[in-house]
Amino acid sequence: MSQGAGSTIEARRGEFLLSTDRDRLDLNVIHGFLTACYWAKGIPREVVARSIENSLCCGVYKQTQQVGFARVVSDFATYAYIGDVFVLEAFRGQGLGKWMMEAIMTHPQLQGLRRWSLVTRDAHSLYQQLSFTPLKKPENYMELHNPSVYQSFSGEAK
Repeated sequence: MSQGAGSTIEARRGEFLLSTDRDRLDLNVIHGFLTACYWAKGIPREVVARSIENSLCCGVYKQTQQVGFARVVSDFATYAYIGDVFVLEAFRGQGLGKWMMEAIMTHPQLQGLRRWSLVTRDAHSLYQQLSFTPLKKPENYMELHNPSVYQSFSGEAK
């Protein structure tokens, strides 16, 4: 993996390119997937764009087509939350999700963090390969969760 200008990281694996270059991201692909997936159903395009602007993002590409995406929300000192990890269905089963996660977890700006977290309904086996475990003390965790927020989104910044 080579590090380009700033904190951009790029690597090749066969016909695929992994990159943290935000300029390569295809908002149409990302929004198209997220708005239909179980965890962000109906998410407005503007919200996806804002989430990308405020996260460290990783994309996987076959030539110029984006086929995978993941993002990290972090203070780059103590904590990182991994979200919106996906590989388009036609490209699954090739290790691209694991490759993105390995790139994220070895990113120079994300070293020495005390805690990483994520939420998944169906990808436990992927994250277990990367040393993620169920919460040791789930009784200590709290959340404020509004699963229908995107259905009532007005499009205006609040």
